[in-house]
Amino acid sequence: MALIGVFDSGVGGLSILDEALHQLPQHDYIYLADSANAPYGEKSSEWIASRSLSLCKLLASRGCNAIVVACNTATAEAIKQIRAQLSIPIIGVEPGIKPAAMQSQNHIVGVLATEATLKSDKFNALLATLPSDCRFIKQAGADLVPLIEAGKADGQDTLELLATHLEPIQDAGADTLVLGCTHYPFLRKAICKLLGESITLIDTSDAVVRQLKRQLETIKQSSNPKSTFGSILLMSSKDEKSLLSMAQDLMSADLTMYSVQARILGEAG
Repeated sequence: MALIGVFDSGVGGLSILDEALHQLPQHDYIYLADSANAPYGEKSSEWIASRSLSLCKLLASRGCNAIVVACNTATAEAIKQIRAQLSIPIIGVEPGIKPAAMQSQNHIVGVLATEATLKSDKFNALLATLPSDCRFIKQAGADLVPLIEAGKADGQDTLELLATHLEPIQDAGADTLVLGCTHYPFLRKAICKLLGESITLIDTSDAVVRQLKRQLETIKQSSNPKSTFGSILLMSSKDEKSLLSMAQDLMSADLTMYSVQARILGEAG
């Protein structure tokens, strides 16, 4: 058994937690949503790095055996510092531009991500390694995260804003779209409504959890899980009841199979 920390600026990392519960249901999880400060994509690199390190240290202090930084922006700005400070496995996320380049038939790929991710050295270094015959249409998804945080992923306001952001990608003729923020998989329904079912959506949740599984195999754990399903502690810096409600609404995993608690960040116990 392992205790796994999953950290995000808000509810976006629930897409990673959801996949983790499907692949690794027997472990215990702490999900930490810094929703009071979401979105991270519009904040300074220094602030993101400092805040992300602080919250990952908190998860480590609670006994986590591994931490998933389930936020593309935090990964881009802080993963190096977090790994330097903590001795446990730290798994990051990044836009799936490499698999997108391999899957695209017409070599035109849309990338929907936060401004901070698109401008980060980590993202652009990855971009530089990819074939020059693949054209990437980069689009910042400004103001999408607050709408998702507010439970409006399928709302009309979100649809209209999303249509504006996707227009350059659609006009370029992209056949593949990278969901470069962990919040964006919750927009699948809206994206398909706007672009149709023919466009290929790239979400790296499965790859991230497979990497987590590999990392867990390198550390010593009890070989006998106490039960088939572990526990989940949901922690929010803003509203723990809202986080629990969002988890129930957005995730496909059956949370009734788990021991689930929700607490405000900083609450004892």
